[in-house]
Amino acid sequence: MIRLYNTLSEKKEDLIPLAGDHIGIYACGMTVYDKPHIGHARKEIAIDTIVRHLRHRGYTVTYVRNFTDVDDKIIQRANERGISCEELSAENIAAFYRAVDALGCLRPDVEPKATEHIPDIIALVGKLVANGFAYATDDGSVYFSVGKFPGYGKLSNRNIEELRSGTRVEPEPGKRDPLDFALWKAAKPGEPWWDSPWGRGRPGWHIECSAMGMRYLGESFDMHAGGRDLIFPHHENEIAQSEAATGKPFVKYWVHNGFLTVEGEKMSKSLGNFITVDDLLERYHPEVVRLFMLSTHYRTPIDFSYSGLDETERRLLYFAETLGALAGVAGDASPVPSERTRAFLSEFDEAMDDDFNTPRAIAAMIGFGKTLNDTLASKKTRPAPEEAAAAVTALRETGTRLGILHGDSTLLREAVREKQLIRNSLARETVLSLIAERNAHRAAKNYAAADEVRARLDALGITVKDTPTGTDWAFK
Repeated sequence: MIRLYNTLSEKKEDLIPLAGDHIGIYACGMTVYDKPHIGHARKEIAIDTIVRHLRHRGYTVTYVRNFTDVDDKIIQRANERGISCEELSAENIAAFYRAVDALGCLRPDVEPKATEHIPDIIALVGKLVANGFAYATDDGSVYFSVGKFPGYGKLSNRNIEELRSGTRVEPEPGKRDPLDFALWKAAKPGEPWWDSPWGRGRPGWHIECSAMGMRYLGESFDMHAGGRDLIFPHHENEIAQSEAATGKPFVKYWVHNGFLTVEGEKMSKSLGNFITVDDLLERYHPEVVRLFMLSTHYRTPIDFSYSGLDETERRLLYFAETLGALAGVAGDASPVPSERTRAFLSEFDEAMDDDFNTPRAIAAMIGFGKTLNDTLASKKTRPAPEEAAAAVTALRETGTRLGILHGDSTLLREAVREKQLIRNSLARETVLSLIAERNAHRAAKNYAAADEVRARLDALGITVKDTPTGTDWAFK
């Protein structure tokens, strides 16, 4: 039984789908006014891993993730650049796909855009106006009347009177309560617009997710995911407008990932610590980034640092080297799991079933790897080929569920090494040339010269290891 933490109840609950073994998940996607950053990466990797585990456990998952492609920030950025909102959105959606595909995130089943669902949005707004939960203003905007929804604040645990007393009156004409929020915004000069019963305008931010979520998953569905920053007001407003329209519970389980800071500070362009996914992936392998993000529980705040990435990189290489050594023992043998392999798989599943506890799952992989390496180091305890083959299968299967270790381990090591060369501003040819020079000196038994070359490699941060098949090298 999978247990997950529900923000709505503030406790872990058994996962019991609304309809058999089918789970509908809606995740708030990106507002595409800029390129994706590492905060987006954290959220996407977390949700992707949840979906992977649910499917592994036998659930049929319908995963929906939207794009907000009309918004104040999009309009402002497009105007600054002198291009249309459509051009800006298309450019940043392409950048988003480039990033999440590189990070190994599976594509959702449905990826709706707000601008492609205007009729659904207008119909939902119309329903709220008709049943008295929303009102139109003289300028053609429509607002949700927060005071008429008795459950407002139940997700974020906020008191409506305290919210009202702490909120200044917004300048929008015709707005009756400072807490009321826009469902439909009257068109302003130079902004995109659509015709509606209230005049030309565009949707508010909150209404689009309710309309698209219900369009593809029904009026009530299993799980809604997003960052903790969306709990209030975005998800609180989604609940209010959806349940006011249908009279039904909107979402059963609310799942939120924790915040991301950069070396202890909030990420921002003004602080110079704003990191795009594109920039990060120029310097680190995508599997390193995934493993780093998953080494912290999805609900826990994560502090991003390059030293943390470097440590994670060493861990990933450890896994790759373990796989390579096991594969060498396994050869073409058919897998026959040992008791320790079965115990590892059970430990991994227990961790993931406990609110998708990836740090515990990774710790199980590390422990399993250490045990295997200890046995590989001794001829007396070396596993039989069948057991080694089963261990390879187990590590690959669990790794794939985390989005890592699904390819050839030798190729992974080489790909990671390429990123290390880039970070150290070194050409591979330079390293190989020095190794060849050292080996030539060794062949001539000029060991002093060979040691001098080794010292030069050491100064570059590179260690060498002589093996029966040649000289291997790695960054420290």
